[in-house]
Amino acid sequence: MSGLLAGKRLLVTGVITDASIAFSVAKIAQEQGATVVLTGFGRMSLVERIAKRLPSPPPVIELDVTDPDHLAALPGKVREHVDGIDGVVHSIAFGPQSVLGGEFLNAKWEDVAKAIQVSTYSYQSLAVACLPLMQQGGSIVGLTFDATKAWPVYDWMGVAKAGLESASRYLALHLGKQGIRSNLVSAGPLRTMAAKSIPGFEQFEDAWADRAPLGWDLHDTSAAGKAVCALLSDWFPATTGEVVHVDGGYHALGA
Repeated sequence: MSGLLAGKRLLVTGVITDASIAFSVAKIAQEQGATVVLTGFGRMSLVERIAKRLPSPPPVIELDVTDPDHLAALPGKVREHVDGIDGVVHSIAFGPQSVLGGEFLNAKWEDVAKAIQVSTYSYQSLAVACLPLMQQGGSIVGLTFDATKAWPVYDWMGVAKAGLESASRYLALHLGKQGIRSNLVSAGPLRTMAAKSIPGFEQFEDAWADRAPLGWDLHDTSAAGKAVCALLSDWFPATTGEVVHVDGGYHALGA
């Protein structure tokens, strides 16, 4: 089979609906020749139903990235479907409502800690869990939302994303000798389920579409999906520790 990802075996997390960036990644990856394995958490029947909408319905593995037992069992469960993986997509984030929506000054540590564990630390824990499957090197790609700025209503999730961006650089440092790259895609705001769960997130959506030099479609996840797939491919062999902006150029403009 030909394609940018021909022969690649990919583990993709975070497919919840067909509007998610992870779904777009899985779809494009399959179209480009990859074999995909999905992970899901919580609403497994929903993930399995959404998986059937992909060009080739992939297997779905249950994975709670905060559960050490799930992480320890992951290599064995993946090997039931493929003999190794060449790429991992981290599309996992969560923050209790109390740490978002303008509650930065009121958020309690236990809620902040949950957001950081799921949204930041899981990047390292997922990567480490996948190392036995990546004996030939490969690529790990995560999703961020420009953490160089403070955004209205994003609050502690913005802090968690800043930690994610740093964690990616440290993974690049520590996994480079094993031939494993770590990069992030920073997408503009999209009407995903994750975005809908953030109170007041629509405050800057329209401004983004108006201000981005290339314009911005709040419903189109394909641009971000293509960028992730490009970073998973062999076409960025010397790129690691990078944040690739897929935001219509918004990040490049001054106030």
